[in-house]
Amino acid sequence: MTETGTETADEMIARMGRAAREAADALAYADPERKVAALQGAAHHLWDRRQAVLDENTLDLAAAEDKGLSGAMLDRLKLDEGRLRGIVDGLRAVAELRDPVGEVVAGWDRPSGLHIERVRTPLGVIGVIYESRPNVTADAGALCLKAGNAVILRGGSESFATSVAIHDCLAQGLREAGLPETAIQLVPTTDRAAVGAMLRATGTFDVIVPRGGKGLVGLVQAEARVPVFAHLEGICHTYADRDADLDKARRVVVNAKARRTGVCGATECLLIDWRFYTQHGPVLIEDLQAAGIEVRAEGELAKVPGTVRATPEDFGHEFLDRIIAAKLVDGVDEAIAHIRRYGSGHTEAILTENDQTATRFFQRLDSAILMQNASTQFADGGEFGMGAEIGIATGKIHARGPVGVEQLTSFKYLVRGDGTIRP
Repeated sequence: MTETGTETADEMIARMGRAAREAADALAYADPERKVAALQGAAHHLWDRRQAVLDENTLDLAAAEDKGLSGAMLDRLKLDEGRLRGIVDGLRAVAELRDPVGEVVAGWDRPSGLHIERVRTPLGVIGVIYESRPNVTADAGALCLKAGNAVILRGGSESFATSVAIHDCLAQGLREAGLPETAIQLVPTTDRAAVGAMLRATGTFDVIVPRGGKGLVGLVQAEARVPVFAHLEGICHTYADRDADLDKARRVVVNAKARRTGVCGATECLLIDWRFYTQHGPVLIEDLQAAGIEVRAEGELAKVPGTVRATPEDFGHEFLDRIIAAKLVDGVDEAIAHIRRYGSGHTEAILTENDQTATRFFQRLDSAILMQNASTQFADGGEFGMGAEIGIATGKIHARGPVGVEQLTSFKYLVRGDGTIRP
């Protein structure tokens, strides 16, 4: 076993897990105002120390560039004052969300005289394993705390210094609010052995959430011995239907791909209806090219100047780069068939003014998020009004789509009687 100081990775995670379980027990009935105070305090300290955090991020970026990380990974890692302001605003937004713990989801009376309520309850201890994105330190810590859970965070080596600086602000917020500092813990090593230890810790974690590339998520899904909320890839599609409004389509397609190419909600494949193409020509392709996107096209689209001829591997591929695959299809059903074959169940968008066509698209696809006349880049918990997200789950058990505060709870039944017995 790899050692961290005098501890093995398994011993370290077990020790942190015991502390997290004690913290989770306290958080399950903690005063909601204390959680609000902890998050507001963390936001205050993060903004107050913003230059120190940005300095640590500069060190991380320099090391990542030396390692040869891709442009998309560097973009995920990079913080500036605007992005840091977004993290601070996210902490405050989560703080102001309705506290879910103890919320009565449903209640009913039985002929037997029993009154039954289903109420929200925390999951317990959550493990989050993530790469590159230091904002996950704040988002995951805040969401887990708000939902009454303790969390153990294992950030990537490339963002370690930044994550430590952000975590210090979260810890100070907890201390000042009188909550256990061990409610939000950061694994204090970049040793990869810690990941394996977390995946083996069946008595420690109630759920593991991976946030990263295909390699990380696939590893977690294959080796975890505890439940996992995960999406493997964000292979998102945008379909321009024959009844699409040209101006809307042009705005949405460019934004869906070019706004930020390294996020999981970036469109990776553009499908264009033949009739739309016949009427409007290659305008969507040309717009993407003008935005600096390489278009890998097949068939008739490959004749558009500047395109690259697509290979079969370009469809169903998550580029996370300034590259998009493009294909002509004959109507919504062919678009649906293509997405069923190549999609990852993350997010798909249809551009159309025909609501019946949009309804068919919504009914016959089962991705976690389906959109009409909107950019796939809105696939984000903050944009959904959740304050932030811990990730986008594409599975169908418990959590699906943006994983926010409510998705980080389970429920229990409270049953009240009056000396009631069963005949």
